Amino acid sequence: MTSRDDTTQPFKRDAAAGGLVAELDSTGELRIVLIRSRRRKTSVWSLPKGHYKGSETAEQTALREVREETGLRTEIVSKLGTIDYWFIEKGVRYHKFVEYFVMTASGGDLADHDDEVEEARWISWDAAIVQMSYPNEREIVEARREAVVAALREPKA
Repeated sequence: MTSRDDTTQPFKRDAAAGGLVAELDSTGELRIVLIRSRRRKTSVWSLPKGHYKGSETAEQTALREVREETGLRTEIVSKLGTIDYWFIEKGVRYHKFVEYFVMTASGGDLADHDDEVEEARWISWDAAIVQMSYPNEREIVEARREAVVAALREPKA
């Protein structure tokens, strides 16, 4: 029985937002930013994300969390998509939804991330797909490559 099938446990819905910071470098290679989290005993590479604060919108949360976890100031260029997953923490079953946005960096420094993050790094798209720790994040990123490139090439208004 999986955690989502266990209806005897208390259930809570959880929501977060984050970003896929992407760029086409000078050679035309697609790169994204991944973070390595300090919250785990093993090395976990993922997209930056976090919980809403107060009455923040998904976009506001994503921009704030990406700034905190990567040190970069970013701009949203499009929506990437939403993933959902189940987990159990302290005897409570959670169904978590994370809304992701495609972003471009407009400034900042990867070394200026918060202490939750061990490292933030630009990495080629293909290497990032291999390095990402969470299958659900990997799947959404892998499936949206063409849409990300199109969003990055779209003229800014």
